[in-house]
Amino acid sequence: MADNLKLESVDNSEEILKKYDKESDYRKLTGFGAKLVSAIAITFSLFQIYTAVFGVLDAMIQRSVHIAFGFCLIFLLYPAKKSWPRHSVHPVDMIFSVLGAAVPMYIVVFYQDLVSRAGTVTTLDFMVGLLAVVLVIEAARRVVGWPMVTIALLFIAYALLGPYIPGELAHRGADLDTLVQHLFYTTEGIFGIPIGVSSTFIFLFILFGAYLEKTGMGQFFIDIANAIAGWASGGPAKVAVLSSGLMGTVSGSSVANVVGTGSFTIPMMKKLGYKPEFAGAVEATASTGGQLMPPIMGAAAFLMSEFTQTPYVTIIAAAVIPALLYYFGVWTGVHLEARRLGLRGLNRDELPKFKSLVVERGHLIVPLLAIIYLLVSGFTPMKAALYAIVLSIGVSMLKKNTRIGLVDIIEGLEQGARGVLGVLAATACAGIIIGVVTMTGLGLKLGTTLVDLAQGQLLLTLFFTMITSIILGMGVPTTANYVITSTIAAPALVLIGVPVLAAHMFAFYFGIIADVTPPVALAAFAGAGIAKADPLRTGFNASKLAIAAFLVPYIFVYNPALLMIDVHAWEMVQITITSVIGIIGVSAGVAGFLLTNLSFIERIAFFVGGIMLVTPGTYTDIIGAAILVIGYLIQKKKELAQKKARA
Repeated sequence: MADNLKLESVDNSEEILKKYDKESDYRKLTGFGAKLVSAIAITFSLFQIYTAVFGVLDAMIQRSVHIAFGFCLIFLLYPAKKSWPRHSVHPVDMIFSVLGAAVPMYIVVFYQDLVSRAGTVTTLDFMVGLLAVVLVIEAARRVVGWPMVTIALLFIAYALLGPYIPGELAHRGADLDTLVQHLFYTTEGIFGIPIGVSSTFIFLFILFGAYLEKTGMGQFFIDIANAIAGWASGGPAKVAVLSSGLMGTVSGSSVANVVGTGSFTIPMMKKLGYKPEFAGAVEATASTGGQLMPPIMGAAAFLMSEFTQTPYVTIIAAAVIPALLYYFGVWTGVHLEARRLGLRGLNRDELPKFKSLVVERGHLIVPLLAIIYLLVSGFTPMKAALYAIVLSIGVSMLKKNTRIGLVDIIEGLEQGARGVLGVLAATACAGIIIGVVTMTGLGLKLGTTLVDLAQGQLLLTLFFTMITSIILGMGVPTTANYVITSTIAAPALVLIGVPVLAAHMFAFYFGIIADVTPPVALAAFAGAGIAKADPLRTGFNASKLAIAAFLVPYIFVYNPALLMIDVHAWEMVQITITSVIGIIGVSAGVAGFLLTNLSFIERIAFFVGGIMLVTPGTYTDIIGAAILVIGYLIQKKKELAQKKARA
């Protein structure tokens, strides 16, 4: 039954992925072109593995080679125009590809000369640097899309037109020579922290994910989720929540996650009785949350580690409870909707057996456990990912049904290199934005302006930061969104006393939640495409299910103990318990159901009571708990009355 359901929608999943995930819109080359791309991609991966084993090169050299490989592949795989052929490379793209490889290598070839000149830029240096900026913008346009490019161009214009800008945002300005030198010949611009993280941690984690996929980890997660929750009330929807959460630990793309697991779970949900808009929303919400789920969160989490100078293992620890609260909120919404509609799960006979799955494929989980152990033990993320890659290949050999051969290993190298291109283009373009910010002091100016606009009020500042992150998330990928908001909005929160990690995590959360927030909710629209549902309604359903994600960031800003910051055990337990109960109340108010249908007044009461419980404070907790207890007793009385009436 499961196989049939999966096949039912797999025909249009690739089309949906291309429509909603710009990074998937690449050529499918044949013949010599395909072999050329494979050779470059495999060499790219081998270079990254080599530097991980024997040591990273000097920052500018490592990052230049990384960009050279990436741009060479981007211009070969992503056509300048959609109308250009997809099975062969257009001559213009071939020229761009050669330039994309050659221009960054200028720094490698003339590295000693550039260092000895100590910032003095010759005419040739200027021409190469200007061409590099153009190539970065064009690569981002092809892979990430126009919104990211538009933002970068606006920042460049701001740098050049500083003296003519009125008000507090004015600055002394920069000429084109100085701007190009800053963006291309320092580690403050294109070769800054974002591309540095891409050229070390991120690449290896994406390669690790590619090998996990080769071993069949994705299907294993789906089967495990079915065995655990497929039989429960509204089973397939809970399977979607579990499987997508598990898949998110190895996948950094909300849309790809939706398509990967949604082609299986969405048809099952529809068959059980869920409306198409709700089925698509469940998958979209669960898949989006995957980027919040440790141990392998989205690429932005690695950037957060570098920006905040916080060990990655601390980022993981901080993310655990908020991520679990997010998924608990989605799970609760799914459960209440299933109860409201009277939906039951699948027959146990139709589901895989948990014990059999663990015996047959349980060894596949070892690399994930190993990477957690290595990170906790003090290994760098790069070394942890490297050892996990080797372990994932080795572990797959233990059983015939999971064993990968030499061809799979080589294909994994190619798949990993392809997988990093979206992050590479986004981080290189984000480097332009960061370069302008560091050059002009814009970050502090915008942060101060944001605080002034909110009149120093924490709640208003948080609200403005949330809106900024969501709006940016509608047009740019999570990685780039986080880079921008962490540069502009997060400092505003730090200015008014929010801990650095909490401020950055707040921006990170809402950048991700943009994927399920209308009017542009790419993950929800991808789910709607599979479910054959109305995209906007699917987006609104997804926002309702993700209600916890809109609350949790406020909780950990007001009480950083939720992020394991200066926390006492009892304090953390108390916050977690009140947050869980509060999320149940809010979810019931949003769904309009608890034990029976809620009246309008009851919905408001449950929502308000839930909000008061998730808001830190003894008095608010007491009042919120009292409201929910009274509401529950009223619901219980109504449920008993309905049972008597039916009897």
